[in-house]
Amino acid sequence: MKKAIIAILAFCAFSLVSAAPSAESILSAIDKNMTSQTTKSTTRMVIHAKRSSRTVESVNYSQGSDRFFTEYLAPPRDKGTKMLKAGDNLWIYDPGTDRTIQISGNMLKQSVMGSDLSYEDFMEEDKLSQDYSAGVDGEITYDGRACWILTLMAKKPGLAYAKRKIYVDKSRYVVLYELLYAKSGKLLKSLKFSNVTKTGNRWYPRYILFKDELKDGKGTEYFVDSIQFDIPIPAATFTKARLKK
Repeated sequence: MKKAIIAILAFCAFSLVSAAPSAESILSAIDKNMTSQTTKSTTRMVIHAKRSSRTVESVNYSQGSDRFFTEYLAPPRDKGTKMLKAGDNLWIYDPGTDRTIQISGNMLKQSVMGSDLSYEDFMEEDKLSQDYSAGVDGEITYDGRACWILTLMAKKPGLAYAKRKIYVDKSRYVVLYELLYAKSGKLLKSLKFSNVTKTGNRWYPRYILFKDELKDGKGTEYFVDSIQFDIPIPAATFTKARLKK
């Protein structure tokens, strides 16, 4: 009888382990949920400085993982500023000087509009499963949701973050919390995702709190006010000529 009970418990334990998805399948599910052929969104970025806060509004277009175009709509001092990513290239158009500047090298580490996001953050749009290998470290309840804990390690040199730790909602396959590390192991940034809503057949976070852990401050709040997936977007949107229009 005792042997039978032990055998049953062992079988149950094996079943639970075998039922757990692999890290690779979790990353693939995240990629499938979060990526699309095209997107159009309107967003607000609330940047908290030491003495004051300001809100930057923009309309954004993307195509795959290597085309991205943003036009800033407010406040007045930033209106008309545009940013274009095309492949490995990134340009900024400043309407005040009527100049287009290519952002490259160490400039990519600079802050975008004084926020906790860098230009590097906008450049890294590839699928997680392409850039990182991963392992499942365990489980946790975060913000009331059952999550997997994964550690991601960069597969190739040159990525902005050599290591990432993420909490992944088990049922919706959305990242709810993320820690970003340098190659040295130093914590660089933290991200908290919430207000996850369903758009079509996708779950998508409408609020993100970015925090640069290397500086003081409350971080940068990022609100996704509207988003559309897989809609027609003219190819001309992602050309340098669009920057000055």
